[in-house]
Amino acid sequence: MSAVIQAHSHGGRLPLPAGDPARVLVFDGEGALTLGAFMEQARALAAGLPEARHVVHLAEDRRRFLLGFCAAAQRGQVALLPPSGAPGTVAEILDAHAAGGAYRLEVARIDAAAVQAPGLQDPAVPTVQAEALAAIGYTSGSTGRPQPHAKTWAAFATGAMQNLAALQDLWGQAQPQVVATVPPQHMYGMEMTVMLPLLGGAAVHAGRPLFPADVARALHQAGGTRLLVTTPVHLRALLRSGVELPALCGIVSATAPLPRDLAAEAEDRYGAEVREVFGSTETCVFARRRTARDELWTPLPGVRLAPRPDGTQVAAPHLPAPVVLADLFEVHADGRFRLCGRQADLLEIAGKRASLGDLTRRLLAIPGVEDGVVLQLEPDRPGGVGRIAALAVAPGLDAADILDALRGSVDPVFLPRRLRLLQRLPRNGTGKLRRETLLELLSGGH
Repeated sequence: MSAVIQAHSHGGRLPLPAGDPARVLVFDGEGALTLGAFMEQARALAAGLPEARHVVHLAEDRRRFLLGFCAAAQRGQVALLPPSGAPGTVAEILDAHAAGGAYRLEVARIDAAAVQAPGLQDPAVPTVQAEALAAIGYTSGSTGRPQPHAKTWAAFATGAMQNLAALQDLWGQAQPQVVATVPPQHMYGMEMTVMLPLLGGAAVHAGRPLFPADVARALHQAGGTRLLVTTPVHLRALLRSGVELPALCGIVSATAPLPRDLAAEAEDRYGAEVREVFGSTETCVFARRRTARDELWTPLPGVRLAPRPDGTQVAAPHLPAPVVLADLFEVHADGRFRLCGRQADLLEIAGKRASLGDLTRRLLAIPGVEDGVVLQLEPDRPGGVGRIAALAVAPGLDAADILDALRGSVDPVFLPRRLRLLQRLPRNGTGKLRRETLLELLSGGH
């Protein structure tokens, strides 16, 4: 498979899909759908869509998401990618874009097989205006209210090339068959399971398997070189389940820091490299590393980082302007960098320093702890110091067991003063946790 994408547009326009119409775009246990057949379905669906400026895409099935996304794009409609499908969240996003006309596309209710449109044999590849808005993604809201971030078609196309630069050596000249546990509405899912198939020549599984047995089944349905796109939470669940996976060309992880020991265990178990990518809704992917071996991140071609007291400025070819992230990086002379955490995650108590990320890592390293998170509560009084608290999933352990284990590696001032055990943590589709929800759980809410 040729992985070269032409970034240059003719007349300011870019192809919506790229590659041979005969190549596989989507597959599942029922068979494969070629790019050409898929675009016939998208043209037919586009003809019946309402007039509007924006459309909220809610389908989690990847085939139906792609179908709705490409159909709406042909009508010039901007995709709205909600951080969750909660009715209140969707209604809020629709209200925010009501002036230009907005609707929700319930692609899940459309029988894609019935939209074959055999009479439509238009060989022309649909194009989009390069500088036009393609989508508006939203941050997860893990630290506050979800924030919108707009992406143009040119940014997505350039980003697809960046992701190929980061990953293609995992599969070489073969066509990667992507199976993903992340939703297409998340920017990581958008990049890896929508844009990489549309513009980078990959094929993608139609579903979004979550449970280990379902992930294994989806991977077995791939017809060739398999690439697993996942998160640390899902990767940990796969390893703990003991499920057998077919041969993989690689595993890609993002959305949260991947512990080195977890990456090494996955490489040993599945015989494939685990490649972690670094990005955000604001920036998309801009760095990579082999976590089992490398502590430092390697920026993608053309990416420039400028540390600031409150974070780091990121400039990249796929960004129309530099973006400032709250992440603190230690940038080396060769351009590689070390992630030092976020300003908001850094703790200073009694003259001693730590980070919430490192404390969470130590919690997860305790044998018997299946999931967990450490956070700092709001101070009880103005000028006071917020107490450290934790939530954990640890069948067979009690709070005293966990605190005893933490005492071996954590300074006493950073030990959780409140620790609640749960059957599971309320993670969203990408494994993230909302602070507001965690605080409710710590206060005894459900």
